[in-house]
Amino acid sequence: LSVCQQMMKRFPRAKKVITTLRGSLSASHNTWAGVLYDGETMYKSPEYQITHIVDRVGGGDSFMGGLIYGLLKYPEDDQNALNFAVAASCLKHTIKGDANLATVDEVEKLMSGDASGRVAR
Repeated sequence: LSVCQQMMKRFPRAKKVITTLRGSLSASHNTWAGVLYDGETMYKSPEYQITHIVDRVGGGDSFMGGLIYGLLKYPEDDQNALNFAVAASCLKHTIKGDANLATVDEVEKLMSGDASGRVAR
């Protein structure tokens, strides 16, 4: 929370501060989550266990693309927007190359599933 508050002070016109949270257990096994701070509330996504990572390249881009989509789809629900971004990026880790080929349906299925489970694709 402190870092997010500092970012809001440093950039007073910013409406939100968002970041991903990666835990590296090994080269092929990471935890993956995200946080979003709107100046008042800190939102945290579920934490996913990504096992058998295929490719990390494009993970950040797919997070931001998922966040933009999520903010447009859920304009009054920052928690769901964040959850969509994290789930989209999580799935990207299972796809070779820098483009996220996961569908909206696949992302939403991951969002509605057991977040403590392993990501399977």
